[in-house]
Amino acid sequence: MIRRVTESELPLCLRVIHEAFGTVAEEFGLTPDNCPTNGAFMPLTRLLEDYRKGDAMFVCREGGAIAGFMQLSRRGQAVYELEKLAVLPEYRHRGYGKALLGFAKQEAAANGAARIHIGIIEENERLKRWYLANGFVHMGTRVFSHLPFTVGFLETACGG
Repeated sequence: MIRRVTESELPLCLRVIHEAFGTVAEEFGLTPDNCPTNGAFMPLTRLLEDYRKGDAMFVCREGGAIAGFMQLSRRGQAVYELEKLAVLPEYRHRGYGKALLGFAKQEAAANGAARIHIGIIEENERLKRWYLANGFVHMGTRVFSHLPFTVGFLETACGG
């Protein structure tokens, strides 16, 4: 079951983001010092700010527990940015990420978007393959001097 997040649930959502992004941070050697903007280290104030500015946030539940989270941010008339797609390690490989992704495409399309963009750690080949297998197209890369990895940019059409 996927549904919109309420403000009171943001601390629970942050725990999901921290745990899910934490496995990737560990794998790629990310720390609060070398990558403070990574979801593994995000403060509640940032998530609350995004919520209050109107970003759409959703959770995927199994029973009473939150298994996954995602955030959609409008970036233009026809474009949304998919952010913080996160599935707790114990719920991975059960289709929750794919369900959240499909829901994101439908939600963005219902709000007039034609495309969804995402930025990932380019060196995370497993994640990149997953997005490509789920309809995304690799659009290029960029090196940012403040990040210890290359950012890969992907995009997909909404609604499908």
